[in-house]
Amino acid sequence: MFSLEGQTALIVGIANDKSIAWGAARALRAQGARLAITYLNEKAEAFVRPLAEEVGAEIFMPLDVCNEAEMDAVFAEIGARWGRLDTVLHSIAFCPRDDLHGRVVDCSAKGFSLAMDVSVHSFLRMIRKAEPLMPDGGTCMTVSFAGATRVVEHYNIMGPVKAALESTVRYVAAELGPKGISVHALSPGPLATRAASGIAEFDELLDAAAERAPIHHLATIEDVGAYCAFLASREAKNVTGGVHAIDGGYSIIG
Repeated sequence: MFSLEGQTALIVGIANDKSIAWGAARALRAQGARLAITYLNEKAEAFVRPLAEEVGAEIFMPLDVCNEAEMDAVFAEIGARWGRLDTVLHSIAFCPRDDLHGRVVDCSAKGFSLAMDVSVHSFLRMIRKAEPLMPDGGTCMTVSFAGATRVVEHYNIMGPVKAALESTVRYVAAELGPKGISVHALSPGPLATRAASGIAEFDELLDAAAERAPIHHLATIEDVGAYCAFLASREAKNVTGGVHAIDGGYSIIG
């Protein structure tokens, strides 16, 4: 059995106890990792702080990825407190509601730019700041969805955004592989998270996905967390650049 004892991990994207990032935080901590957890803003803090305390997070700080000063502060604290970082999990995405619910062809330039910045470029910024803290290698992970590679009704502009995210994973994995830094995208099927609730008719998508999947039930945040913890381990050191489906086979059905 692999162990993360003594390793350090930054978890970005916990909104509540239904978040994929929360499943990952619990799994990483269960294997011995020391955690840094961020929250979006003062409103979110009330929901995230009890969870951070539950897993004994050693660092707990605000992080709006559009605020460069906050990101600098988080990585400065990690450097000062731990001197290194083994794992980064980027589990965030955003698109303005009107752009998310409209046709892809009608997406505004502002909405597209913001969706790409929060959902994709912020991952690059985090990796860039993590790289100096990973002199002996490390693991960087983000979260995607099957809508990146095929049309999923109501997923709309987030499909092209996630496609960009997956391509980013491949290119950065190739660039950082010589340094022993692996890069991954976790791709669960539909999950009932707070972020997903913004997608129109999402309950119907959940039901259809459960029926479509070969095992006839959806993955859980615990399933995603277990896979995340494995990828963070030394046993997964030769795995990089992939989009890992954790979806009960949902993605293999035509």
